[in-house]
Amino acid sequence: MTTSRAPVNRRRLVVGTAAFAAAIAIWFLLAGLGVVSGGRFPTPTDVWRNAQQISVEPGYGGGTLWQHVLQSVRLVLMGFAVAIATGVPLGLLMGTSRRADLVIGPVFSLLRPIPPLAWIPLAILWLGLGDGAKVFLIWVSAFTPALINTYAGVRNVDPTLIEAARVHGAGAGRLVRDVLMPGALPMIFTGLRLSLQTAWMTLVAAELVGAFTGLGKVLASASLDLNPGMILFAMAWVGLLGALSTKGLERLETKVLPWLAH
Repeated sequence: MTTSRAPVNRRRLVVGTAAFAAAIAIWFLLAGLGVVSGGRFPTPTDVWRNAQQISVEPGYGGGTLWQHVLQSVRLVLMGFAVAIATGVPLGLLMGTSRRADLVIGPVFSLLRPIPPLAWIPLAILWLGLGDGAKVFLIWVSAFTPALINTYAGVRNVDPTLIEAARVHGAGAGRLVRDVLMPGALPMIFTGLRLSLQTAWMTLVAAELVGAFTGLGKVLASASLDLNPGMILFAMAWVGLLGALSTKGLERLETKVLPWLAH
């Protein structure tokens, strides 16, 4: 007997909201008691003042809040899209072809441990200081989870289903479309969620590569200005956008895989 996820999700939402509200209340209390020093950790007043500053022209760090947000969202979506377009097909290929796995697997295993930040010098050398270098860095970080989870999803498909499809005359294309993809989709979506979260985590480092606008640029400028209020405000926006985009991907997953919602 299956049970709906809705009560569990509502309970998580209520508990999470209560915990967040409690943390904000403690923050205000500590600031009111003078425990929080504005020089090291911002008070609510500091954050509010910086929020007002960045929200109107000329803004802060080269632009207003919405200019920074739109630039960061654009970079993340571009890098994430390239990661999907490369990681998922390559994972399918490696999962279905032993020969491809033998050829690509060792190369991937060699490159996988290299952290995305280590690619910054090459990204600048190859692509300059424009958006291409930033998208490349985001792609490097988001590519790995997409490939690994797609590969694992394909390899976990019941071999009996594959053999039954072949017995009934399914060719390679139909086998992938009708058997492997449906069976691997839950793992693929898990990989996409991890990729999207990784893309947001890499954003700040990517925007250190000659950015003119973006939330990473705001963080870099605020650190040079020793402005903890602006740092916390920009961090909050990165977290909020990451959470909202992940939630959107989860909603897409429930539409594509409705049986997982029960």
